[in-house]
Amino acid sequence: MADDERVLADMVAEGLRRLSMAVDVVYDGDSALERLAVNRYDVAVLDRDMPGQTGDEVCRWIAGSATGTRVLLLTAAAGIRQRVEGLGLGADDYLTKPFAFAELVARLQALSRRSTPALPPVLEQDGIVLDVTRHTATRDGMPLSLSPKEYAVLHVLMRAGGRMVSAEDLLEQAWDENTDPFTNTVRTTVMTLRRKLGDPPVIHTVPRVGYRLGA
Repeated sequence: MADDERVLADMVAEGLRRLSMAVDVVYDGDSALERLAVNRYDVAVLDRDMPGQTGDEVCRWIAGSATGTRVLLLTAAAGIRQRVEGLGLGADDYLTKPFAFAELVARLQALSRRSTPALPPVLEQDGIVLDVTRHTATRDGMPLSLSPKEYAVLHVLMRAGGRMVSAEDLLEQAWDENTDPFTNTVRTTVMTLRRKLGDPPVIHTVPRVGYRLGA
């Protein structure tokens, strides 16, 4: 998320992280371009009026790149002309301030589905049911009480459909850039998630390779 209204940006990011979304925050367009050049994002939320490179210029860069990142312009410019102009820059969606957080979440989820191969809103595997829309998880009909990161890790593993997922991929998809890549946070989270999922175990570890979900 790139917005020079620091309080707003930090509050939105914190709310999204509570919904198990990995979020990076910057406060100017130059920093946004630096992050986009080295990281792969499903969606970029851009304020149109920022110091340095404007949100419009960042949007143009994304539209001309091959990153596949979707763009949501978040701005106080609410007129029809401004919205048409913003979409003409290559933005995928446009939301005006002030906005309802629930609407922002819904729009981000919709854009994220467009940036990745289509997946059903409810994922099922080995008795585990993950309802992405309701943000709930059950196993054999029993509700699972998962932390945001445990839910995010389970979501990544279920999206993989039984394929191996490396610790690096889990770190990239379930955490933000401020996480130290040399910590044992992935291993610890997988361990607590495995315990909460119960028996029989469904998360398998292959040393020096990664993790796989499956009976």
